Amino acid sequence: MPVRVPAATQATFFVIGERAAAFPGLLRDIADQGHVVANHTWTHPQLPTLPPGAVRSELGRTSSLIDDVLGTAPTLARAPYGAWDDPSLDICNELGMSPVGWAVDSEDWTSPGVPEIVDTVMAEIRPGAIVLSHDGGGGRGQTVGALDRYLPRLLDDGYRPVRITP
Repeated sequence: MPVRVPAATQATFFVIGERAAAFPGLLRDIADQGHVVANHTWTHPQLPTLPPGAVRSELGRTSSLIDDVLGTAPTLARAPYGAWDDPSLDICNELGMSPVGWAVDSEDWTSPGVPEIVDTVMAEIRPGAIVLSHDGGGGRGQTVGALDRYLPRLLDDGYRPVRITP
């Protein structure tokens, strides 16, 4: 169920390494379409619960995979659950990445239904906001359906998705 997005629209995709390893062609497709491919750890753990070596492995392994597939390491990372602590931030920076959060949680991960996701995004959107949406963790038909509804409305209202740059 692809979302109809204008050709000039670009976005940033934070990928989970173990999933990206299974679909390297998808990484290339994302990058070839002008989108940013960024790091979202290898297995999606809460980083503050891990020892520093495990944090380094989670972030480093995903960065290495992205570099191997695309020829360039990611410069952005998003912590699962938005959970950073000082050691994981230090490791993120040591690996050459800037941490990224979000301003609008679409709450699509709770599977509340398409209308609820749309209402959440439309109520919280503001210029410069980063909208968090998910493509993993089960069926994503609601996410796709909601994007298909709210993205055209946002574009009509003058919003433009952009690539995040560090």
